[in-house]
Amino acid sequence: MKKIAVFCSGGDSPGMNACIRAVVRTAHYHDMEVVGIIRGYEGMIDGDFIPLDRKAVANIVHRGGTILKSARSTRFMTSEGRSTALEQLKKHGIEGVVAIGGDGTFTGARVFAEICAIPFVGCPGTIDNDLVGTDYTIGYDTAINTVTEAVDKLRDTAESHDRLFFVEVMGRDAGLIAMRSGIAVGAEAILMPETKTDLDDLIQKLNQGRKNKSSKIIIVAEGDEAGNAFTIAQKVKEAVPQYDTRVTILGHIQRGGNPTCMDRVNSSRMGYAAVEALREGKRGVMIGIVNNHITYTPFENAIKHIQEIYPDYLKMMEILAM
Repeated sequence: MKKIAVFCSGGDSPGMNACIRAVVRTAHYHDMEVVGIIRGYEGMIDGDFIPLDRKAVANIVHRGGTILKSARSTRFMTSEGRSTALEQLKKHGIEGVVAIGGDGTFTGARVFAEICAIPFVGCPGTIDNDLVGTDYTIGYDTAINTVTEAVDKLRDTAESHDRLFFVEVMGRDAGLIAMRSGIAVGAEAILMPETKTDLDDLIQKLNQGRKNKSSKIIIVAEGDEAGNAFTIAQKVKEAVPQYDTRVTILGHIQRGGNPTCMDRVNSSRMGYAAVEALREGKRGVMIGIVNNHITYTPFENAIKHIQEIYPDYLKMMEILAM
């Protein structure tokens, strides 16, 4: 294998640049040429390829986002779009591809494999941490640290005014950001898609909670079954009007910022392992880190969303919130 490509697809996540850097430098160590595909599958269809040498990835390990840009492609969902993408890969002499992204990225690669013989290996780039086959995805650690820092600042003002804050975090289909950050900030409740939300129970806990506590924080994953933070806050306000209730939506701030040390190291390990996997003839697998060991999970298994939270986490959340 003499020439490979790397691209990012779907939502960006802190650590993608560190992964790109590792891919490029590992490939050049093995005398392999590397090209970057701009805007993921969309750029693949358009033939938007750029050469990447060691200098091109200098001073990016600490930067959030992705130098290759990222996008979602409706054209790639069509057979015509995938055929054009394959023609572009062949035209540029690509012999292997590293795809950095989440379940949509790997689903696209799996479908593409029906017509494309060029091997794809994936690196899990998503702040949601909702892929099977790795303990932590690229960007997850940075995202939960961003949430923790933001909520710590909110608590300062909440305590100054005896307020009840509902803080909405990302997690349309997965509540793992809500779970870990909620534990880290000492939230009174954590509402997420994987658990049933009982607003009557939440209201009862707020009424029976410690009266002398000067602030209360409720963490809400955006995909919770009871609705978004504004909807839930309004229902709670009607039941417990004595609370001075506020809502904060952190939004895309969770995707930005410099990656943490953990994300930089994990991303580098995964990028390095992806190139080695291509050299060893692997294809259709996602690189992961489980118990500090590199693992290879078939795309079709990796994209299965984690639906259950460990029972000990749920019990701990309940006890520590008292």
